[in-house]
Amino acid sequence: MNIGTKKTITTGGKEISIETGRLAKQADGAVVLRMGDTMILATVVAAKDAREGVDFLPLTVDYKEKFAADGRIPGGFFRREARPSEREILVMRIVDRALRPLFPDDYHAEVQVMMQLIAYDGVNSPDALVGFAASTAIAISDIPFNGPMSEVRVGRVDGQFVVNPTLEQMEQSDIDCIIAGTIDNIVMLEGEMEEISEDEMVEIIKTAHDAIKEQCQFQLDLAAEIPGSSPKREYSHEDHNEEIREKIAAFAYDKCRDIAKQGIADKHKRSELFGGVKEAYIESLSEEELEAEEAYIGVYFKEAMKKAVRDTMLHDGVRLDGRQFNEIRPIWSEVDYLPTAHGSAIFTRGETQALMSLTLGGKMDEQMIDDVTFKGSVPFMLHYNFPPFSTGEARPIRGTSRREVGHGNLALRALKPVLPEDNAYTIRLVSEILESNGSSSMATVCSGTLAMMDGGVQIKAPVSGIAMGLIAGDGKFVVLSDILGDEDHLGDMDFKVTGTAAGITACQMDIKVDGLPYEVLIQALNQAKEGRVHILNEMLKTIAAPNPDFKPHTPRIEAFNVPNDMIGAIIGPGGKIIQQLQKDTNTNITIEELESGEGQVQVMSNNADDMNAAVSAIRLIAFPPQVEEGAEYEGKIKSLQAYGVFVEIVPGTDGLIHISEFAHERINKMEDVCKEGDLVKFKVVGRDPKTKKWKLSRKVLLPKPERKEEAPKAE
Repeated sequence: MNIGTKKTITTGGKEISIETGRLAKQADGAVVLRMGDTMILATVVAAKDAREGVDFLPLTVDYKEKFAADGRIPGGFFRREARPSEREILVMRIVDRALRPLFPDDYHAEVQVMMQLIAYDGVNSPDALVGFAASTAIAISDIPFNGPMSEVRVGRVDGQFVVNPTLEQMEQSDIDCIIAGTIDNIVMLEGEMEEISEDEMVEIIKTAHDAIKEQCQFQLDLAAEIPGSSPKREYSHEDHNEEIREKIAAFAYDKCRDIAKQGIADKHKRSELFGGVKEAYIESLSEEELEAEEAYIGVYFKEAMKKAVRDTMLHDGVRLDGRQFNEIRPIWSEVDYLPTAHGSAIFTRGETQALMSLTLGGKMDEQMIDDVTFKGSVPFMLHYNFPPFSTGEARPIRGTSRREVGHGNLALRALKPVLPEDNAYTIRLVSEILESNGSSSMATVCSGTLAMMDGGVQIKAPVSGIAMGLIAGDGKFVVLSDILGDEDHLGDMDFKVTGTAAGITACQMDIKVDGLPYEVLIQALNQAKEGRVHILNEMLKTIAAPNPDFKPHTPRIEAFNVPNDMIGAIIGPGGKIIQQLQKDTNTNITIEELESGEGQVQVMSNNADDMNAAVSAIRLIAFPPQVEEGAEYEGKIKSLQAYGVFVEIVPGTDGLIHISEFAHERINKMEDVCKEGDLVKFKVVGRDPKTKKWKLSRKVLLPKPERKEEAPKAE
């Protein structure tokens, strides 16, 4: 029995198959994508009509990695998949950002796209494949869609770009970029890299787009074989009145343009002035006119204002806040603001402000991750918080948002390439956005750099970040440096670029306009570099280089390697030795087995004497000194016997001081002259031939008593 339709495509030398009509047939569209033994099920369902009062696209994109895909049982009490992990959220965001602009602007029916990892081979990463699968599921459905689109990952191994590299190849790659696009355009980009040039960035995009075009055509060919994919369903989700639209435009356009020409830096003042135009129009209406037009005023006024602002930039060369297109807002920064943090910084650019704190910890503070596609620990964390007061709003806080996860991850990827290679600390950066008017994620990058430099983290180079925008229309375009929130909302591109003076370390791009020429992208990258360097120079006025030492209250860490066969001796039976050592020295001690076959010991303490005591004790266990016959030692009495005392020569090695070798004078009981725990000096005089125990003598180190003179004999 022949069930379903299956087609294959080769991308980057790897075969990808997509099958439909076999699973999840009640969904509007469902496909199974397979590369190697990694398989993804993607489905899409759309409501038949829009809910009343909904004037936007209620799109939900969900991604779930099933532990069964890797032959594993989830951890936790319930032994089942729970809330999305950060990795899953990041994948959702990537796919959402690529799909959302491709639905018709006037389509408002609820759409749910779901992707599930149902098989994982440990070779082919699924995150760059889910966008391909999701778009294909939509393409073969009857849901209105201006796609298809697809996503690919680009790495670079031995100087050669690789499309959809394996996990092994990614370990060797200095680039990790996921890029999405249609046949005609790039719509989304996100990645990290090790200080590459702007020209290399363009080549990455071109390499990705060649593969994307092939995958998009593949989807069109597959959809042509599916009867239900064409024609797309009819819909009517917006009610328009062209007469009212023209009337509002005639009233508002010139007034809004006059406001835009003023170049007002204060966003609240601008908002009030634009709002005043809207209120003036409403006041000009009679009750009958207001009743007839009320449903259209908000939408059409936004249209008029958007066109006025964009035209002012395109034709008058004036930005909303009066800056030149390549001009950066005023910057001020400060370090060492928080007295109890291990490093801190404030970075303010215009009306955007980030407060960053640095905390340094040990091995036990690493983030433990147990995902389907990754299991291990992470020594570098960056958490981004965006409270409502940062934009002057009051709204409920319901946990960490997907946006906060995404912005924090972008900043983390920007800073990760410059961390010191010999760093022994677990690093946690926390960004609190206190004001926001454009590019708070880039302010996070800048404040993160400053906080680490303040805390004495010896980063390879400082990193800054900038958000670029684009206004295109009427055959013209302008590239905007350091965009405002309004310019982001009204513009055609949001392109965030981070890097050092030497090159780019991370980027994120969302494009809303069709047919973006490469020369525009090149100009944006070059203009971003100018702005990035300017911001970097302003940061270096606050702190020119990392402080040479950590702050006094920062815990100190000493790490060293020990032989693998000595790890057990350091830990002791049931952890007895290491636990007692931590208690005695007030330190935290961790031991990790390295791939080299050695063990790495990490000792963390707030006190130098405690640190030295713990390190010395561990080194004595790991590298026990050899007992030398004839050498002198000082050791602790371990036990008393009738015939002498046993003394610790070196850790782990005891010897016997016979009662006759303890002193020159006669001793009846050892208890009369010493007790357990006493320190005594002694000399190693040989080995017992039977027991092979070391024979020790205290007596030989003591001065010999003077011989008593005999009394004269009586005559």
